[in-house]
Amino acid sequence: MGEDVMDDYRRIADAVAKQIASGRLRPGDRLPPQRQFARRHGIAGSTAARVYGELIRRGLAVGEVGRGTFVRAAAPSSEPALAEPTRARVDLELNFSVPPEQPALLAESLGGMLRPDVLAGALAPLGAAGTPAMREAAAAMLSRPGWTPDPGRLLLAGNGRQAIAAALAALVPAGDRVGVEELTYPLVKGIAARLGITLIPLAMDERGVLPEAIRSAGPLRAVYLQPTLHNPLGGTMPESRRSEIADALRDLGIYAVEDGIYSFLRDDPAPLAAFAPERVIVVDSLSKRVAPGLTVGFAVTPEAIGGRIASALRSGGWTAPRFAVEAATRWLTDGTVAALGEMKRRDAVARQRLVREHLAEFAVDADPQAFHCWWRLPDPWRADTFVAAAARRGIAVTPGAAFTVVVAQAPNAVRLALSAPPIGTLAAALETLAALARGAPDDVEIE
Repeated sequence: MGEDVMDDYRRIADAVAKQIASGRLRPGDRLPPQRQFARRHGIAGSTAARVYGELIRRGLAVGEVGRGTFVRAAAPSSEPALAEPTRARVDLELNFSVPPEQPALLAESLGGMLRPDVLAGALAPLGAAGTPAMREAAAAMLSRPGWTPDPGRLLLAGNGRQAIAAALAALVPAGDRVGVEELTYPLVKGIAARLGITLIPLAMDERGVLPEAIRSAGPLRAVYLQPTLHNPLGGTMPESRRSEIADALRDLGIYAVEDGIYSFLRDDPAPLAAFAPERVIVVDSLSKRVAPGLTVGFAVTPEAIGGRIASALRSGGWTAPRFAVEAATRWLTDGTVAALGEMKRRDAVARQRLVREHLAEFAVDADPQAFHCWWRLPDPWRADTFVAAAARRGIAVTPGAAFTVVVAQAPNAVRLALSAPPIGTLAAALETLAALARGAPDDVEIE
């Protein structure tokens, strides 16, 4: 690319940026189609595409699939999506359920750890394999109809994200490619960027990722999938699709990292690992079952690559601290985690009932047992404008763009995380958002 062309698209992007700064282009305004923009400025279509890409890169515009490119209604966060707790009065961004009974249950279980002799042992170093007691307890917790993990194949991380990072680091050299669902867990994008891995979006339908999308994606080292209660869509892949994906993994000779973080909310189906145990690493944690503030992550590994993943955990500094392991072992063996899981299952059902009550007139995708839902916004709303308008009402929601691998392909939707606020607060927030969606962006002042 010549230097003049580089200067052209940046100069034009600067001019559009000045129009946005001056207010001539207002938040929510739709930019002309790229072909029309190119004709107006006497430039090539490829240059117009670079202009729009530069505006998106600067955080001044957002692209939406099938709708075009729009002036951004709110400045992008300086933090990765879903990485930090929000400052909003009502947090519908992060999922962290804390039933009222939880602190007392956890405190009672931890009482014995305060004895000096027990505490001394809990402060000793620990390797990636953890302790035999923890492996046995965790394997029992992770077991599901049709699948019981081997405790000897279980490794421990500080949390679920670290387990994902270790699995990808062990499987995928820097510069190589990993397939992910076209809408995926946002922090996987950050992990991939840190590891120098390229993410390849894989097409989906209502049953989950398409097996033919994996087969036709070109050379992949691995795939990362969320088959149960997918985040953000909430769907669960049926067993027939899991079997087809298992066949694709074997035929291609690649591994899958199966994220089961929400699987405790459902009893079925069996995990993808049950269909291809030699090709699937199951990652999970106690972050949702218990709390993100004191958690442990798990990786159930095929025998052939367990050593590589253990090495990645050690070299990445991702092994679990022994105090957390000892605390979690107590919670697992005395029934505390099981009791909390039942509470949270009932809570999820109650919260989804509120979604159906307050958002019944809208296009909302949700599993009745999930802690989140996917709201495809009505015209003329756009996700970016809606997020900004909700924020002005003290409600934080996540735009669809946070879950896309390709920024320019953002869906016109938002994800609502339902578990954090008190249930009465959630009901009021859903009613506020419903009233907002019934109106029009022009009725709302957005700075």
